[in-house]
Amino acid sequence: MAILYRAMDKEKKRENAMTSGAGRKHRLSILGSTGSIGTNTLDVIRQLGGRDRFDVLALTGSSNITLLAEQAVACGAKLAVTADAGQYAALKDALAGSGIAVAAGPPSGLLEAAAMDAEWVMAAIVGTAGLAPTLAAARRGADIALANKECLVSAGALFVETIGKAGGRLIPVDSEHSAIFQVLEEDQRHAVERIVLTASGGPFRTWTREQMADVTAEKARAHPNWSMGLKISIGSASMFNKALEMIEAKHLFNVRPEQIEVIVHPQSIIHSMVGYTDGSVLAQLGCPDMRTAIGYALTYPLRSTLGVDRLDFARLARLDFEAPDEERFPALRLARLALERDGLQGAIMNAAEETAFHAFVASRIGFLDMAEVVETVMDRMVDVAAATVIDDVFAADAEARVRAAEVIAAR
Repeated sequence: MAILYRAMDKEKKRENAMTSGAGRKHRLSILGSTGSIGTNTLDVIRQLGGRDRFDVLALTGSSNITLLAEQAVACGAKLAVTADAGQYAALKDALAGSGIAVAAGPPSGLLEAAAMDAEWVMAAIVGTAGLAPTLAAARRGADIALANKECLVSAGALFVETIGKAGGRLIPVDSEHSAIFQVLEEDQRHAVERIVLTASGGPFRTWTREQMADVTAEKARAHPNWSMGLKISIGSASMFNKALEMIEAKHLFNVRPEQIEVIVHPQSIIHSMVGYTDGSVLAQLGCPDMRTAIGYALTYPLRSTLGVDRLDFARLARLDFEAPDEERFPALRLARLALERDGLQGAIMNAAEETAFHAFVASRIGFLDMAEVVETVMDRMVDVAAATVIDDVFAADAEARVRAAEVIAAR
């Protein structure tokens, strides 16, 4: 199976450690601490005891040096890494006299952070840049709290195999996959009929294609329910995030492509569902707050006590659902195409989408053009062989980016 567990005796030791006030602190690192997932992770750590309970070994960020330095000092990190090599001196100056080690740049700085002896690693670096360090942490047997989609979208089979061989656990942090993880009954996997991923529909859920043609990045980043970074917010608006989550679900839960469904649920209260062969559907509900999924990943298999809003069903009154429109949001259709073709189509789709996203943010292409660029690249690389080693993934990723740039330049 794709969700991997340590041996039962180690699980019991973990439970004992998490429930007792004594014992050693839990060692963890956060890859991508300055983004929305990273900052929420640090808040969860603070709520659950901070330095008294957790030993933060490494934090990594990019260009927000002020925040990275503040985080490192506040949590007593041993190492702070900026992925922007040009910011090394600034980070070193910001942490001067703190005793916190400083490193910079991919791959060396990020790999140094991943190599530290953390038992639990939050993988929250956005994009393919997070693949190499997350793989490095997985290879040494760390438990991976996965918020980076690209690890499974681009290198699903290889990544899951790496986790399995090293003996770590893979715990999803995306709210949708966390929901499925929470309600998927492990001893009833044979009875799983379908996985239902919910989608808010984003800010353009009711817009026509004609209206979306003139969308700007500023409009696309305004998510109606969640507070997220630019990349994830625009991915939600285009539904490319949901498309990538479909590919992730295949690898996480070892289901067939035809078992993966998407339903638009504007309130974002039901985070996802699992349907069983007896007609039962189990769902995980909660207010839209990433700290719930992060807390569950951090203290799994136990639940923690968190200061998040509670659902008020009387005030909520209703929950709405509607089928997604794959004509207005073709990313979902492209995900099904990638699942059908298999191989490296996920890596190709993801690389092309990242390239198209940057072009859209730079106003070089329109909102609707992103999906057209991705589909063109996927079709041109349909015969790329499946990956046997991770370098195959990086090669396909690089080629897809070049081809996407060519398609964009020709528009």
